[in-house]
This record gives sequence, structure tokens and C-alpha cells, in this order.
Amino acid sequence: MTDSELDAVYTRLCKTMTDLGEANAPLFLARFALLAVERIGDAQAALGLIDAAQADMQAAH
Repeated sequence: MTDSELDAVYTRLCKTMTDLGEANAPLFLARFALLAVERIGDAQAALGLIDAAQADMQAAH
């Protein structure tokens, strides 16, 4: 994925969450995550991504 494509995906993700509203954003992200994990099709890769996202969040605080 190019930087431009990644930006387009991120922009769509943010716009979709805005359109759905703050109350629905966590449910949307959970559903999106499940669909992405299924598409990845590799449990170890998915677990590694979960760990990386957690580490990023912890580093931000």
C-alpha cells in the first residue's frame, strides 16, 4: 500500500466514524477489527498487531 493509499483509507475510516457518530464509533471499530483480522487470516500476525497497537497507546500516555 502506498502512502497515498494509506492516507485515503485512514481518511475514509475517520469520515465513516464521524458520520456514524461518537456513540457508534467504538462498535464500528470493533466490527472493522473483526473483519480485518478475518482478512489477515493469521492469528500470530493479528496478535502482534494487537500488541503493537496497545504499546502505541501506552507510549502516548
